[in-house]
Amino acid sequence: MSFHLLPREEEFFDLFVEVAKRTNEAAGKLRELFDVSAERRTPMVEAIKRLEHECDQVTHEVVNRLDRTFITPLDREDIHQLISDLDDVMDVIDGTARRAQIFRLGNAPAGIKLLVEAVGKITAVNEQAVSRLKKGDDVMKYCVEAKSLEEEGDAIYHEALGQLFENEKNAIELVKWKEIYDNLERTLDEAEDVANVVESIALKHA
Repeated sequence: MSFHLLPREEEFFDLFVEVAKRTNEAAGKLRELFDVSAERRTPMVEAIKRLEHECDQVTHEVVNRLDRTFITPLDREDIHQLISDLDDVMDVIDGTARRAQIFRLGNAPAGIKLLVEAVGKITAVNEQAVSRLKKGDDVMKYCVEAKSLEEEGDAIYHEALGQLFENEKNAIELVKWKEIYDNLERTLDEAEDVANVVESIALKHA
């Protein structure tokens, strides 16, 4: 039986899951936001902001624990990288929601809804990967799936962007929607970064 002379702080895994869950919940709220008219979006924007604030608090808790924990269950740089990447996904979702409100956008094009759906899928897969990291069960399967979803989302992004430039005649509306598209694509990229870090950690500790 293996043992440690000093206890390792295992709660890091639980804190990772807390952020991953909130990020996935925020992706669901973002999907709701683009399904309703502009005047009904405020509750979703506020819910996402609340979730973003909670993620910030958990992220700070991880950093604080890292400073005061002598023996950690993972390499310190991996803990810091994973919580930072998880928080980055949340930040981009929050930024997208706030821009949708500030820009007073009308009904979302089909491409936006497809991209938001892709964001929801990849955050759900990342939540599964992160929740399995402590025991190491099936982690790699979810990491591979996340990467595949990012590639699918990238294809949707390029197709939808082409449609936007072809069909949107109002230059101001084009600029607004392009920023939303770019933010959603960036969310997918940030989510893939999470999967890459989780994969790296899983391989180290296999």
